[in-house]
Amino acid sequence: MSDPQPLTPEERLADAKKQLSLPHIVVICGSTRFMTEMAEADIHETKAGRIVVKPACDMKSPHELWSDPVEAETLKARLDDLHRAKIRLADEVLVVGDYIGDSTRAEIAYARSLGKPLRFTHPATDPGA
Repeated sequence: MSDPQPLTPEERLADAKKQLSLPHIVVICGSTRFMTEMAEADIHETKAGRIVVKPACDMKSPHELWSDPVEAETLKARLDDLHRAKIRLADEVLVVGDYIGDSTRAEIAYARSLGKPLRFTHPATDPGA
């Protein structure tokens, strides 16, 4: 009899979510130019009983936290890492907006590399379609 294979981190996370009876988790991705649309998608996903995680900082809008260009560059890298963690946590990715830029394209590729299901508010923008 062989020893059972240890669970991967992804399998352990899925098991923990199941044991905790967590609802389906959706991460919203897209250009920050669509923050209003992301907020609207959040409302609909939440109404449907899903936990929603999404970008919270719109670095294209002025704010004292990213007014210094050097600090803004460091913050952008940290926020990108944080968003990839949200993608790993999520059960599904919802891409919002009718435009896919480089950052969103990278998030989509990352989600696909993890085998995450994707939905698009504008399916024609799917770079993999």
